[in-house]
Amino acid sequence: MLADAVFSPIGVVRTPFAERREAPRQPYAAGEAPGTIELLPGHRYEDALRDLDQWTHLWLVYWFHLNRDWRPTVLPPRSRQGRRGVFSTRAPHRPNPIGISVLRIVRVEGLRVDVLGVDMIDQSPVLDIKPYVPFADAIPEAGTGWIAADPEPAWMVEWTLISIAQIEWLAAQGVALRESITAALALGPQAHAYRRIRRDGPRGTLSLKDWRVAFTIDGHSLRVDHIDTGYRPAQIVSGEAPAVHVAFAFRHPSPDTRR
Repeated sequence: MLADAVFSPIGVVRTPFAERREAPRQPYAAGEAPGTIELLPGHRYEDALRDLDQWTHLWLVYWFHLNRDWRPTVLPPRSRQGRRGVFSTRAPHRPNPIGISVLRIVRVEGLRVDVLGVDMIDQSPVLDIKPYVPFADAIPEAGTGWIAADPEPAWMVEWTLISIAQIEWLAAQGVALRESITAALALGPQAHAYRRIRRDGPRGTLSLKDWRVAFTIDGHSLRVDHIDTGYRPAQIVSGEAPAVHVAFAFRHPSPDTRR
């Protein structure tokens, strides 16, 4: 009989992604999304981090803490042929909800490790940290399973000057949406369990929490045209909407004349 094992988190990872729908599906899709691994004090973890800064990348082993059950089959974002066995995917809905991601190390200081390429939800409990060893961890000739027979290359995501101004204004208010928008649209313009998208010909709208992202399909690229608040005009005028949405609506009025 297998012995019961108990794992205790050694810290948490801070990321820009507060909800599952926002998080990229893989580290490569996260691009340069910044994060910080914060280890717990009082356990000599600062000593355990010694020499980690000599490496460029690390494996982060963490807990999918928002998952309450597992699924034997799942519908991956890149699968066009239906559901797949969970063990043939990287889906978080696992019997033991453990995730692994390769992250780039930026800085190691005290109990903190600043990293790039995070794809996990904010405050995910950290179980372990290991250095990424290229000659041992990379297998160039490895097969790609069902993805090779079911390819779906990432879509390019472009930004208009208006959308850039909007995303930068939101970032200055503490609302980080760029990484979440890029990660969602890189998977394509089609609706999916992981993406709330409404299509109208070559145009579409991505719903991301309380925000609406208008985009246009151009070849194999998606152009972010502008961002709107998801609150109705009456809610904006009455002040029922959160302050940041009210300020955004008055500073960046929607070009959608249907409102």
